[in-house]
Amino acid sequence: MGECDHSTNDIPVPFAQRPIIILGAGIIGCAAARQLLLKGFEVNLVAEFLPGDQDIHYASAWAGAAWHAAGGITPDQRYIQAVTHRILLQMAREPESGVSVVDAREYLEQEPIPNSALWGKTVVSKFRNLSPEQYPSEFACAWAYETLVTDPTRHMPYLKRQIQMLGGHFIRRKVDSLHELYDMFPDSRIFINASGLGSKTLADVLDDRCFPERGQNVFLRTDRCLTMYFRNGQEYTYVIPRPHSGGVVLGGVKQQDNLSPDVDLEIARDEIARAHRLAPDIVPANPPESAISHIIGIRPSRKGGFRLDSEVQGSRTLLSAYGFGGGGYAFSYGVAEALVKMVEQAERDNVIV
Repeated sequence: MGECDHSTNDIPVPFAQRPIIILGAGIIGCAAARQLLLKGFEVNLVAEFLPGDQDIHYASAWAGAAWHAAGGITPDQRYIQAVTHRILLQMAREPESGVSVVDAREYLEQEPIPNSALWGKTVVSKFRNLSPEQYPSEFACAWAYETLVTDPTRHMPYLKRQIQMLGGHFIRRKVDSLHELYDMFPDSRIFINASGLGSKTLADVLDDRCFPERGQNVFLRTDRCLTMYFRNGQEYTYVIPRPHSGGVVLGGVKQQDNLSPDVDLEIARDEIARAHRLAPDIVPANPPESAISHIIGIRPSRKGGFRLDSEVQGSRTLLSAYGFGGGGYAFSYGVAEALVKMVEQAERDNVIV
């Protein structure tokens, strides 16, 4: 060999061609994978549960998944929700995505306080205040608007297909630490922890703010599934349409640290009763058993709100995006876009030298 010949092993892999590794394949991990792949990055997802799984700990399969403006959040978090709305609205043009545009009615037991969900009127279409004769007298005020609902039974398989079509790869594996992930992919430089509740037990994360929160909903089959109802206040209740599945999701309830997979019929009866009071034209007082099924999922919640940040660890960059509780779908694609920006910043820091 001549003196100028070099083994290809001596040539470093360009930064943007080193796969980005995402831990977790719920809605956050999959949304991030899709947006990164659309930007030209290579992506591998490593997860215990994958789209299509039905385990109660795979919360993304069971979510109510309505876009609803959250109250009590920061301007940056509001913008994350706004970006999600923009991307979901585009997806609603594709029936296979499971995303639908529906009418919404939101009833408030008290007048909205500062930093309420009212900011959502800057994002949704056809927002209007309802006059007192347009809502039950027990409420202080009410709004109507168009919003987006996502059917997880269609959306997660759709996302999986999109990721694979764009060149992404899924690896089913449960890891006990981020370092185990680093050892699996020694050439990679960017890792995204979207493991949800897994961040509570990962040996090098051990985020004790994370906690499981059990949700149990009733699915009622009905052809009246084009209007969403929300009741804000002490009797928090929702009726979320699932046009693609021919029914509505009735809820809700939050049970911290409860991991039971068994249906609590008392909760189910209470949710039906509350939903009937909220939307009697959709939910009868005593729907037939044949029209009812039950949805149970363990939400990955976090005290103090979700974590979304970036940190440099030697030659690696670790992005964290977890702890979204019941808001995963409402924040999903905005979080994904925020992660894309963090990845691009890390890329810039590595190539502009």
